[in-house]
Amino acid sequence: MFYRIVSKIPHILFKPIYDVYEDYLLGKVKSGNLPQHVAIIMDGNRRWARKLEKPPWYGHLLGSNKLEEIMEWCRELGIGTLTVYAFSTENFNRSQDEVDALMNLFERKFKELVEDERIHRYRVRVNVLGRKELLPDRVRKAAEEAERATRKYSNYTLNIALAYGGRSEITDAVRDIVQDALNDRLKPEDVNEELIKKYLYYPGMPDPDIVIRTGGEIRISNFLLYQIAYSELFFVDVYFPEFRKIDFLRIIREYQRRQRRFGR
Repeated sequence: MFYRIVSKIPHILFKPIYDVYEDYLLGKVKSGNLPQHVAIIMDGNRRWARKLEKPPWYGHLLGSNKLEEIMEWCRELGIGTLTVYAFSTENFNRSQDEVDALMNLFERKFKELVEDERIHRYRVRVNVLGRKELLPDRVRKAAEEAERATRKYSNYTLNIALAYGGRSEITDAVRDIVQDALNDRLKPEDVNEELIKKYLYYPGMPDPDIVIRTGGEIRISNFLLYQIAYSELFFVDVYFPEFRKIDFLRIIREYQRRQRRFGR
């Protein structure tokens, strides 16, 4: 009964309470051990749009706006690396209309990144992880231009997993290692975990401290399979466009309470 009454109160009336709680959480989080690399599976855009009786592209557009907010949250906390799962190799199997709408959105957003003064002011390096050869030429060129325009930056890093699959990444790394071995650039005894890392899409990328999946699903969906062996995993029910700063801060606060043993 109480919930039904509260649910009818306009959300804007709760904003002062949220603001106070958000400031409280922010202070607590800043005083603790902060993650250096956060990875996010941005799930729920389509279901959120369906809930509003909107087409899928609307959910993806609002999701891209939410990503810009999260980049600001990370910068505010000094989180140096953010990796997001934007489009998997399996997503090519969606309807052609949705894939085309997503490709148009990716092309536009990469072009905006090149012109975004915040990217250059805060010196954010953009990397695109995945089988870029599967992308339409216009999208691949826009992605590569964003990488070129920011490759000298090192304050922050935004990794965008696009046409990406964790198994594909490992497969491509193994293929390149075998090719180098056949060309006498490697010996079998040279192969270890650190060498394999050098053959992944972004050599030297630090492993994520935290992996967040929005949308209520509890699975990894072929994301960063090699890199997340000891990442802390968080699954939240909210759809990605509804993901709030409070949700983000709560996750980091819980991360700070966990003991990371790395198998020890």
